Amino acid sequence: MALPHASMSAAKIPDMIEVSSAAAARPGQSIRSGGISDRGIAWLFITPTILLLLAINIFPLIWTVRMSLTNYKANMGWMKYRFVGIENYVDILTDPDIWDAMQTTARFVFWSISLEVLLGFGLALLINRKFRGHSFWTTVILLPMMLSPAVVGNFWTFLFQPQSGLFNYVVSFFTGIDPASFQMIGDVKLAPWSIVLVDVWMWTPYVMLICLAGLRSIPDYIYEAAEVDRASVWRRFWSVTLPMVMPFLMLAVLFRGIENFKMFDMVNLLTNGGPGSLTETVSITLKRAAFEKWQTGWSSALAIILFLTVFGAANIYIKVLNSVKRR
Repeated sequence: MALPHASMSAAKIPDMIEVSSAAAARPGQSIRSGGISDRGIAWLFITPTILLLLAINIFPLIWTVRMSLTNYKANMGWMKYRFVGIENYVDILTDPDIWDAMQTTARFVFWSISLEVLLGFGLALLINRKFRGHSFWTTVILLPMMLSPAVVGNFWTFLFQPQSGLFNYVVSFFTGIDPASFQMIGDVKLAPWSIVLVDVWMWTPYVMLICLAGLRSIPDYIYEAAEVDRASVWRRFWSVTLPMVMPFLMLAVLFRGIENFKMFDMVNLLTNGGPGSLTETVSITLKRAAFEKWQTGWSSALAIILFLTVFGAANIYIKVLNSVKRR
């Protein structure tokens, strides 16, 4: 009676071999009870994220490009708009006010980043020295960057008030100048520096963190070898510290450059482009064209120009950064 059972088991062996070989032929695609492979499950989780990115990034960009080729105005949506081609782009690139705003933005980016890198790197060198209470002072230094730009803008607007603000009285205490004799956000010469001052105060800790990460990544044996060679402190800084931290410094410049080029909230709260149009950056010009003059097509073209400017400059800078890293 055992012979039929043995023959039936032997007959099932080829089928089992075919199933196992078919499963082995498709690594990474194990079949589950529901009939969905591992790759299918992966796409099931990834697809919503891809659709969300397309919805909030790609589609608005395509729509902005489409709007930039028209004379569309959002406050007159019921009116039929017409296709104007590159007329908006030509108008922007030949407008002297736009180039003035570009120069204002470039000056703001240059001075703010220069001061943030110098102060941030200096603070990183100090914090990197282990002294009593360095954790506490690190936390205190990081407080400004934890605040919202809207909070910072309103806070410094109050401090800059000539009658009730504290800033003028602090300057008067150290210099002897009458606190009512100058206005930081109302004076033609001081208004641009008020924006730079607030931005440096807020974002220097961010640059310090990046520089501190670079300093902590330098191996100790390099400094030990320099000490064996009797290199001075100044020589160790120029030959070891600065070259090793340079990629981190350039990375901080990249991040802050992109953010400062599109700076809006701080300028809008402090000066709103004034006095006159002295501190009017490109982002303020874009806001006024889009939401005060309702030139939706024109402002869309300006937004595309700004995007291409930042994107192109960032790509060139990243190539330079990669060449520095390979050295």
